Amino acid sequence: MNALNAVHLVDDGLALGNKEPNVGRLLRDAGKLTSADAERVVLLQKTEKLRFGEAAIKLGLINEADLQQALSHQFDYPHLSPGEGQFSPDLIAVYEPFGHQAEQLRALRSQLMMRWFSNGHKTLTIAGINAGDGASYLAANLAVMFSQLGERTLLIDADLRRPRQHVLFNLGNRPGLSELLAGRVKMSEANRVPALPAFPNLSVLTAGAVPPNPAELLSHTATPIKLKGLAEHYDVILIDTSAAHGSADAAVVAARTGAALLVLRQNHTQLAAAAAFQANLASAGAVMLGAVLNQF
Repeated sequence: MNALNAVHLVDDGLALGNKEPNVGRLLRDAGKLTSADAERVVLLQKTEKLRFGEAAIKLGLINEADLQQALSHQFDYPHLSPGEGQFSPDLIAVYEPFGHQAEQLRALRSQLMMRWFSNGHKTLTIAGINAGDGASYLAANLAVMFSQLGERTLLIDADLRRPRQHVLFNLGNRPGLSELLAGRVKMSEANRVPALPAFPNLSVLTAGAVPPNPAELLSHTATPIKLKGLAEHYDVILIDTSAAHGSADAAVVAARTGAALLVLRQNHTQLAAAAAFQANLASAGAVMLGAVLNQF
């Protein structure tokens, strides 16, 4: 059973409890239905034995996106309608959380919870072999999905060469990780990374200014201490890194976190390069939890 069907099973327009607004009320509050519209929906609902949302859609009063937005409020599952929030459309966990790709991401999230985060670990590196393999895309969408699960989630952009997360989330890029590692931002300030208003369980620490010495900053002996300090305030920390090919940044960061999830691009990533990255992780005492094949 997929997530969309599971949600629809309880979409009957009835309140789930004294403090839970029903679907009809949520749609009225959002300006999608008038009281007269709601009466028409209830009549059709009873006549044809439909769920409230199905009846409203059949009457042409709302669309599927309107219904899913209402359900997200009913079940405290934050997501946005297309165009809201000014985030990148690449954030499918934000804008299309009930689609096929989102279901695949949920399956991956479940595997990571069972194999890594449920075992007392908090931080995980997301790495690609080449720039453009989709590591930043995967890290961003997984971070949103962990936050939707209720986990206090921090996404760190540790790609100090070609940072991307501030673009995906439409954020300012300074101060960020580079300023923290260089000692220009105090740890107490870094611990107060604000949550995104639309996603109260998600915070994003951007890369900051692109430094001339990213490898040295990431390799600094104080880096593990600073990551440990951040971990005290979150349940899940995902770290986006530079491409593994051409720099040691990804392996260095993975050694700090203990594990990496590798992103491979179909018909593009060379298996020899992936094997070499896995060997580098092993020599650094880290593990590769698995690989994700990106098809585009």
